This record gives sequence, structure tokens and C-alpha cells, in this order.
Amino acid sequence: MNPTAPTPPLVPPTIPPQGPPPLGAHPEEQAPIGSVIAAIEAILRQPRRVLYQLRQPGAGRVTLAMLGAAIVCSLVYGIVIGSFSGGTQLWAAPLKVATGLLISAAICLPSLYIFACLSGSTARLSEVVGLVAGLLLLMTILLIGFAPVAWLFSQSTESLILMGALHLVFWLIATYFGLRFLNAGFVLREDRSGGLKVWMVIFLLVMVQMTTALRPLIGTADTLLPTEKRFFLGHWGECIKQASHAER
Repeated sequence: MNPTAPTPPLVPPTIPPQGPPPLGAHPEEQAPIGSVIAAIEAILRQPRRVLYQLRQPGAGRVTLAMLGAAIVCSLVYGIVIGSFSGGTQLWAAPLKVATGLLISAAICLPSLYIFACLSGSTARLSEVVGLVAGLLLLMTILLIGFAPVAWLFSQSTESLILMGALHLVFWLIATYFGLRFLNAGFVLREDRSGGLKVWMVIFLLVMVQMTTALRPLIGTADTLLPTEKRFFLGHWGECIKQASHAER
């Protein structure tokens, strides 16, 4: 009988790694961000580059650049909002928009860091601050993109409800993309997102309530800031009632 050849052991095929590559895997992601313009271009074209730089030493400069650009963009969009009524609103609306964004971010920052820690994230506080700055920057850049459309409607209509709804839609779209950037920063760390989703809802509610607390943003009033407290749903309902009575 002829001897049988030994059967070679079965070697399982190599399975390529799943998911996106780690941050910094590509050389362009390691390029430093040295200016405000570079920060704007990076967050639009290479968000992974921004996320990588936020984990490096000296990330505070990137965070400050993004915050500065977000403030300027919010002031510009605030001028567009104020152009609907003109007068005092040309300087009051930009100031309120920029202040409202910063206050909303500052109010929600502690809860974001706590939720991140409870989810097992290893992100440092400085990195979380940078992610929020990137969120604000991306939001305000998108609002600048919508500014020509908002200006056109503000100069061609007198409907306060229409302008409020238009700005609200633009704000929701911009916030969606900003929150998506924030979520990507935690997903690349393989953090669980349960607490982050709760925080997103809180952030949305805080920002909407801030628009009511700093009213009027659209239209005019006898005082620069409101003299009575209101929930945003009650305020919107009151505005719709007043507009319907005025049309009659």
C-alpha cells in the first residue's frame, strides 16, 4: 500500500480589520492646524484631521481658533436676522445670537463631560471642549451658507412667523451636522453613545429655550430683553396667535 501524504492543517483566511482606520493613519490628518482659515477648511473637508489635532499637545490653540471663527460667523448671521426689522436689531440680534450660542455650550458642557465619563470614555476635558467648539463652528459655517437665502426672504416678506420658521429650519439643519461631528469624535474612541444621545436632546432644548430667553431675535419689542419668563412652546404659540389676529 502506498503511504498517504499528510493533510496540511487548515489555515483560516485573514479577515481585514473592520471599521474606519485610527486617527492619524493618513499623513494629511497629522498636518497641524495653524490658523482660523485652516480650521474652517479642515472641519469642512477633513473633520478627522480636526479630531486628531484635538488629541495632540497644544490642542488649545485649535479650540480657540474654532471658537473665534464660530463667534464671527454667528455675528454675521445675526446681522442677517436683524435685517428683517432693522434699527436696534442690527446690533442687538448679532449680539444675542453669539451670546446665546456660547451660553448654551457653557451650560451643556458639564453634562456632556459627565455623560462621556459614565459611558467609559477616556476623553479629557480639553478634548471635550474642543469637540463642542467644533460643533459650534460647523453649525455657524452652515448658517453662513444659508445667510443669503435668509436675507432674501427678510427683504421680501413681512411675515414674522415665516421668518421664524425659516431660521428654525436652518438652525436645525446646522445643528444636525454639528452634532454628527461631535458624535464622530466619540465613535472613533469606540465609546458607547447612549449618554451622548440624551445629551443631544438636552442641548437642543437648551438652545431653543435660549432663543426665547433672549427674545426678540426677530421683530421688535419695547425692551432689549424680555421682562417675563416663558417656555419656548408657550412663546411660539403666543406669536402664532398674534400673527393670525393681525392678518384678520
